[in-house]
Amino acid sequence: MTPFTFHTTPSICFGAGLLGRLGEIAAPLLGARILIVTDPGMMATDMPMKAEHVLREAGAEVHVFHDVTSDPTESVVISARDRMCALSATGVLGLGGGSSLDVAKLAAALAASGASLQDSYGIGNLPAGRLPLVLVPTTAGTGSEVTPIAIVTTGENEKSGVVSPVLLPDLAVLDPETTRGLPPHVTAATGIDAIVHAIESYCSTSTNNNPMSRALACEALRLMGQSLEAAVMTPGNMSARSDMLLGSLLAGQSFANSPVAAVHALAYPIGGRFKVPHGLSNALVLPHVLRFNIETAPKSYDKIAPILFPDLAGAGDMGSDFCDALSALSARCGLPTRLRDVGIDRDCLHVLAADALKQTRLLMNNPRKLVETDALRIYEAAW
Repeated sequence: MTPFTFHTTPSICFGAGLLGRLGEIAAPLLGARILIVTDPGMMATDMPMKAEHVLREAGAEVHVFHDVTSDPTESVVISARDRMCALSATGVLGLGGGSSLDVAKLAAALAASGASLQDSYGIGNLPAGRLPLVLVPTTAGTGSEVTPIAIVTTGENEKSGVVSPVLLPDLAVLDPETTRGLPPHVTAATGIDAIVHAIESYCSTSTNNNPMSRALACEALRLMGQSLEAAVMTPGNMSARSDMLLGSLLAGQSFANSPVAAVHALAYPIGGRFKVPHGLSNALVLPHVLRFNIETAPKSYDKIAPILFPDLAGAGDMGSDFCDALSALSARCGLPTRLRDVGIDRDCLHVLAADALKQTRLLMNNPRKLVETDALRIYEAAW
């Protein structure tokens, strides 16, 4: 067996109602002065207030940073870091979607180590040291609670990643009840994002693609294949919500160790330039990138297609049918399926293709080598 390394969050709690038990679960880890990192959308719910209340009941001094934006910028990360330092925070609780969790992870590391954000981009450039950290995801999509990755919007249109085991939290708390109020389009987009994580991880050409990641990806696809549409169509279906949240976590563990590839590389410029949510950006290019890959590397996709879509078992043209099924899934979940549907002009596709080729950290894991003309053709197919 080829040697591999597998990193994940050391402790995970999963169950309905856990948000109300943060005082006993999280407070002992986080200490006397806790900063909750969240976003304005979450502040419109009762969840931050509930978390704040139970942590205070446990005897902690609690403050809230709620300025996280979608696709957070460097200034947001620095503001969160500065708030932690000003409070002499002893621990950080990230509460929300992937953006809030990424900011909480990265700011907690920068606050403890004193490292420069600019020097931290890339793989393994973050020095040791991080404030105690607990993450509570409220969407079933990014898997950020179990990944050593934080994505930051740099400049006006580009995204960069910080990749380091330092970013793995001490504890992830997953409460399916926190996802109950998600609008259908958010449930759909974040769910497709998690499905992409599992697909790309399983098929990754990373030298660290390993049996554990592949097994986790398969189980993630099984869970999400049977539950995504139910979670979208019947938001109160807590069985489906639970399956999606667990599937997202498993997919996160998978791609944290066997990294994603060209779907994400082509999705990032869509989000960076046109502010399309990350999950939807992935959904828009997913079937078209897979059609490109399947031409030369069909075997891995043939193995996972019937896990996500059991009806494909025994299909004559498994690869093509898999791509068609993914497109149909997005449509049934009410997502736009063409780049033009989200306001992207055809004249912009050349710029997107050039931007995508800058994502070398991701493209190196793709099953088929991709050059700029290939990226352009994929965008044209998605347009």
